[in-house]
Amino acid sequence: MSDVLNQSEVESLLTAMDPAAPPPTAPVTLSPQHEPMAPPPRPREKVTPYDFKRPERVGKEQMRALQTMHEGFGRNYGAALSALLRSIVEVKLTSVDQLTYSEFVFSLENPTCFNLINAKPLEGQIILDINPSLLFPIIDRLLGGGSTPSPPARRPLTEIELRLVGRITELFLKEMQNAWENVLKLELSVDRVESNPQLVQIVPPNEVVILISFELTLGEVRGMINLCIPFNAIERISQQLSANSWVTSSKRTSNADTQAAIGNRLANAVVQLVVELADTKIATADLIGLRVGDIIATEKDIHAPLVVAVEGKPKYFASAGAIKGRKAAQVTGSFEDDRDAA
Repeated sequence: MSDVLNQSEVESLLTAMDPAAPPPTAPVTLSPQHEPMAPPPRPREKVTPYDFKRPERVGKEQMRALQTMHEGFGRNYGAALSALLRSIVEVKLTSVDQLTYSEFVFSLENPTCFNLINAKPLEGQIILDINPSLLFPIIDRLLGGGSTPSPPARRPLTEIELRLVGRITELFLKEMQNAWENVLKLELSVDRVESNPQLVQIVPPNEVVILISFELTLGEVRGMINLCIPFNAIERISQQLSANSWVTSSKRTSNADTQAAIGNRLANAVVQLVVELADTKIATADLIGLRVGDIIATEKDIHAPLVVAVEGKPKYFASAGAIKGRKAAQVTGSFEDDRDAA
């Protein structure tokens, strides 16, 4: 074959055989000055890494509820601790995080004050860790020491020091019960205190825990207090930890049933009722010389109404009398109505 078809002739033959095919286009030759622009690169989508060792098992709403709840706890605990130590103590919530139990344990100092706490009706135990840099200045303050901080000692606490630190721990648990009152009635008690946190394993190492950290400031001394709550301890009440359920629990509107229930309870309440006959002034010498049968003269008109006071507050006007042989007072009007008219 002497004749060889070029590319344009091959495309023409193919187009003649297929009528539906588009007509061939002549090749376009561009000069180097008019090279076609490359298409813009597609923006790379943001990829968030997921660590299977640290799954996010607690929802964001529950985390916000825990944060808000313990912010108020920090203020109340700081005020109570200030009254106990008779010094200004500031307790501030620094973080609420999710991490594994092993990460929490290995982040602590050794030795430390590692309190294992029973929290009924929650399952298992929770942990309260107090940094040693705080313990010795607090103990020094409880024993009457001065305001100059002494260098902290790296050693386990003695039995006497544990008894003193127990007052700080009991105060912490009391304020925590008040903070959780709208969510759950907690019964908190210290099971035991350990100095080496790595020897205590209340949950598996890879179990998720919630770490609530506080920074405590006492004068020039600063340190951390960590509250560790395993996820399996609050798994059953996770729905109650939503921000709406516990925040709005104190803002419920009253209805007819609640008003009737409160009214029934108040109806049986005992109050003090006092009828004031008259008032006058008398000399101390005359008061000392009073005997049975003496008559005290007052400037009160016999026809003026008597004042009836309920729990020390004047409420009604009354007139004196007797019924069935007993002294009595008949209510004639309201004290509030008379004062409004005046």
